[in-house]
Amino acid sequence: MKIRCYTIQIGSVLCQYRRILDNLYKISIQISMKLSKKSEYACLALIYLSKNYKNGYVKIESIAEENNIPKKYLEQILLLLKGTGYVRSRRGSEGGYHLQKNPSEITLAEIIRLMDGALAPVESVSKYFYESTPIERSEKMLSLLQEIRDYIAKKLENTTFQELT
Repeated sequence: MKIRCYTIQIGSVLCQYRRILDNLYKISIQISMKLSKKSEYACLALIYLSKNYKNGYVKIESIAEENNIPKKYLEQILLLLKGTGYVRSRRGSEGGYHLQKNPSEITLAEIIRLMDGALAPVESVSKYFYESTPIERSEKMLSLLQEIRDYIAKKLENTTFQELT
């Protein structure tokens, strides 16, 4: 977002202020959220399982191949999802993985928090994983990051895996 400035003196100060805010906005977008590969793979696996929710158990090979996920890494992710009640598994020729809950009951926020921890860009604005950080010294920056956290959390908490199929 480029901001044009045509006014003199007072406008120049306002323009500089706008540029600073614009740069802070760009920085905040960059630090606001970065998913780990683990989160990305978990989400892709759950989207695939959501698409196949009514078809029964899905082989791990199908999930890995369809989403280009290393099978060994996917096994670790699915074990974590199984241990936390999101998926169940069955052995044998008719076995595989299946969602334990309806896809409409699983939100992106739950899975990302499970895999990566806080949704907040810094721990000092996290609701569930609060820790003191240097950014607390700037009240305005802290406020901006809280707004970003709130936006991200609201979006992810209101998006289910059913909606992503």
